[in-house]
Amino acid sequence: MGANIALRLHDLGYPIPSIYDIDTAAALRLAAQTGSAVAAFPSDLPPLCEIVLTVVSDDAAMLRLFADDDRSLLREASGRTFVNCATVAPSTHIEVERRARAAGADAIEACMASSIVQAREGSLFLMVGGSREVFDRCAPLLGDMSSSLLYIGEAGRAAQLKALVNMVMNANTAALAEGLGLADALGLDLQLVLDVFARTGADSRVRATDGADMIARDHETYFSAEHAAKDSGIALRLAHAADLRLPVAEATHQQYERLQRLGLGALDKSAISELTFRSRHADDDA
Repeated sequence: MGANIALRLHDLGYPIPSIYDIDTAAALRLAAQTGSAVAAFPSDLPPLCEIVLTVVSDDAAMLRLFADDDRSLLREASGRTFVNCATVAPSTHIEVERRARAAGADAIEACMASSIVQAREGSLFLMVGGSREVFDRCAPLLGDMSSSLLYIGEAGRAAQLKALVNMVMNANTAALAEGLGLADALGLDLQLVLDVFARTGADSRVRATDGADMIARDHETYFSAEHAAKDSGIALRLAHAADLRLPVAEATHQQYERLQRLGLGALDKSAISELTFRSRHADDDA
């Protein structure tokens, strides 16, 4: 996602002085396309960049980026703005904002409800949380990254809403996989089933994006199963804190966790259908 955002901004003429990636080879490939320097450490970015965009995999990675050490983004961060796009716990975004402010910087969350194609096209759906003043200042940049841009509220609020978006999306994906798996076991024409779903209350956006892939077992990764498991877990922790039980979300989370135990977590979330088709992994132990 980060590389595709960088390419989009580069196309629009934004200067990208430096980039950092834990995968040095990936950083070098992107730098060759954008004319950027490759930073050896995150700390190399703030002296060169007024705005630093981050896209990381999980909470631990985010907190490492903003740790109290000489190699983190907080070194020489005074006056800088951090736009954090990863899907992590709301509490992590709140903590990152606190750390940034303590270092004389600003931080907002720009949660992405889209995939890599939209990142490259600049048609992300962005939900932003944090200071309204910082949002307004970053709005032109964020607008060039997105086709829909919403300010949700204070730090953590956008992350809460993003967790709900992914929780419902993941549940819809799991339900579609079960419907197609049962249809396959019954010997129904699966394309006909999708056509009927599209005309009835069984329809969803997931049917359009993932249905054919589930049938064809085409699980090229746009949004990985391991990220689906992580994001469903974030929503369930929010539910637990609110003293609320969500059995559908719990079952969906268990399915994605099982997919990871089978070694399929790096595949697209559509790979959850591997667990519901009798001819695939439905009976595999995990």
